[in-house]
Amino acid sequence: MEKAFDLVVRGGTVVDGTGAPAFDADVAVKDGRIAAVGRIAGSGVEEIDARGQIVTPGFVDIHTHYDGQATWDGRMQPSSWHGVTTVVMGNCGVGFAPCKPEDHDRLIRLMEGVEDIPFPVLTQGLPWNWESYPEYLDSLATRSFDVDIGSQLPHAALRVFVMGERGANREPATEADINAMAALAKRAMEAGSIGFATSRTLNHRTSDGQPTPTLTAGEDELTGIALGMAAAGRGVLQMVSDFQDPEEEWAMLRRIVQRSGRPLSFSLVQSPRAPRSYQLLLERLRAANQAGLPMRAQVASRPVGILFGLELTLNPFSQHAVYREIKDQPLAERVAALRDPSFRARLLGEEIESQRSFAGSQPRNWAGMFLMDAQPDYEPTADQTVAAIAERTGRDPAVVALDHMLGQDGRGMLYLPFLNYADGNLDPAYEMLSHPDCVPGLSDGGAHVGMICDGSFPTTNLVHWTRDRTRGPKLSLEHMIKGQCRDTAETVGLYDRGVIQPGYRADLNVIDYGRLRLKAPEVAYDLPAGGRRLIQRAEGYTATILAGQVTYRDGEPTDALPGRLLRGGQAAPAKMAAE
Repeated sequence: MEKAFDLVVRGGTVVDGTGAPAFDADVAVKDGRIAAVGRIAGSGVEEIDARGQIVTPGFVDIHTHYDGQATWDGRMQPSSWHGVTTVVMGNCGVGFAPCKPEDHDRLIRLMEGVEDIPFPVLTQGLPWNWESYPEYLDSLATRSFDVDIGSQLPHAALRVFVMGERGANREPATEADINAMAALAKRAMEAGSIGFATSRTLNHRTSDGQPTPTLTAGEDELTGIALGMAAAGRGVLQMVSDFQDPEEEWAMLRRIVQRSGRPLSFSLVQSPRAPRSYQLLLERLRAANQAGLPMRAQVASRPVGILFGLELTLNPFSQHAVYREIKDQPLAERVAALRDPSFRARLLGEEIESQRSFAGSQPRNWAGMFLMDAQPDYEPTADQTVAAIAERTGRDPAVVALDHMLGQDGRGMLYLPFLNYADGNLDPAYEMLSHPDCVPGLSDGGAHVGMICDGSFPTTNLVHWTRDRTRGPKLSLEHMIKGQCRDTAETVGLYDRGVIQPGYRADLNVIDYGRLRLKAPEVAYDLPAGGRRLIQRAEGYTATILAGQVTYRDGEPTDALPGRLLRGGQAAPAKMAAE
């Protein structure tokens, strides 16, 4: 007898993504869509027993950097290990299209610097079977993935494509330049781009230290590109900024949205340089939305933090001449040297000049640095810092750090929160996550592969914010699921997912909520050219389902790769759109 459904998830507690209270129900799937929710008599070709577990929509991560990885890999890990079924890449204005052949290395150096993806990985991994942005989308459209992928037009690539060396050197765009970029933006939206992304932060530099080409792009340039998108009637705007003058920068963003009518989201975190500035921007954001302007902030659910270790881009001894004697040796040989009493004495006895740059000064910021353990703690207390441990145990902080890194055969890591942690707690993140115009984002999945490992943000949203937090108020499970599913999807124009209701995409998670936990970050050497990257896994994801197919069981991938390139925004199911 023919089965009524392709898949039935039985007896779970459904958190449906709307923010409504959780309820017990079955979820039936047919032809990649949710067919029914409730007590379902018909059977499925496959059935999953979800009793005692929660059933959520698939998570939508709108701030990733899989622009390169998507051209050589079908699995967008680490994101897909954390219940993510849709990613949006091309954020922060960096990517690989459009690009003329003579600019390949220029864009690779930019991505290497901004997103810490090594040059050899990209030169070997990227097929470069495109020049225009629509051709890049066409290349992705031939591939299959474990998530659906949306791509944004990156401003840096667009600027260099149109302006060449002048664009890379941040010269002002002429009227002809702006018209050309606007025309290309229009074509990109028509070809299926989710939107356009730019960067206005000094933190984003090429691998040789030059600021990103978009840093000082004028309002006329940004407005012209937004008007090109408006001419296509499609696309969202995404921006990251230092907000050095928050009032002036905010006024510009508001004017661009007013003139173009295009929705905009921007990155918002607590900066240690101006720890209350985020509150001003939250106030301005609320006022803009009350005035009918579609603007949202993408916020981080934990500190944005650097990881230091012997396998990673930086460690506390990177600037030491003694350490540089061994820095190119295999890990096992470096560990042996660092355990040798004579070498160790030379290293610890060496004086180095204080460094003004972040890369130079922060690896020895003992008062802000923590030990990364097997059970990661992303809201640690001041008595857990390396400095505090050193004082308590009568050791030098450098010794505490070195001994920890030498653990696990040299794989121990140190953690330095540098954004969202100026107060020594996550109360600012709570304030942002509670705000009606903020959505969870900023995971940077696929990027910062040797320094940051935040692709696990979606799991933190559940584990820390709805269950385990002890240092302040929590958020409801319903609130966080809505934020990570429906709200993120709608922020980028994907109205066909993020909700468990008939007609919507059958993107689902079955989660053993009581058992859900993050594992510690680790290093894998699985990128092209044997490149290294940080990864982080989780326990408790019983099944992740994309378009009705199980892509992960108990954290392990299946053979199913139903994910495809998304061609622009997606309309809500007809039944729901009519209501």
